[in-house]
Amino acid sequence: MAKAKNGDKVSVHYTGKLADGEVFDSSQGRDPLEFELGSGSIIPGFEKAVMGLQPGEAVTTVIPSDEAYGPHREDLVLEVGRDMMPPDLKPEIGQQLQMSSKDGRTTPVYVVGVDDKNVKLDANHPLAGKELTFEIELVEIQ
Repeated sequence: MAKAKNGDKVSVHYTGKLADGEVFDSSQGRDPLEFELGSGSIIPGFEKAVMGLQPGEAVTTVIPSDEAYGPHREDLVLEVGRDMMPPDLKPEIGQQLQMSSKDGRTTPVYVVGVDDKNVKLDANHPLAGKELTFEIELVEIQ
């Protein structure tokens, strides 16, 4: 039976958990995730875990942050004055917003702090700096 290798298009079912066991994402109850191995479309540690699997085979892997969404970077956390925010916006911790750069690109940011004068925003991926555990089953090599 064939083993998954670079260039293969694969389908997998997965469940992703944080260190405390909280499930942050799962394909259960949905169609399997499809991607091409080696394309860089998913986090490196996930790709490594799928490499060499055969259809029907399952693995549980722990992926350190540097092979997932990277470290949490303090340089991506910034405070902006409330006067720089739209006047009708009522920022709340955990809220996702979009920031626009001068060249028109948008970046998702999360509100991580609010006071009378400032709003603290975090542009890190929500899973940055976290070790992730994935249960992965290779469904098919296409």
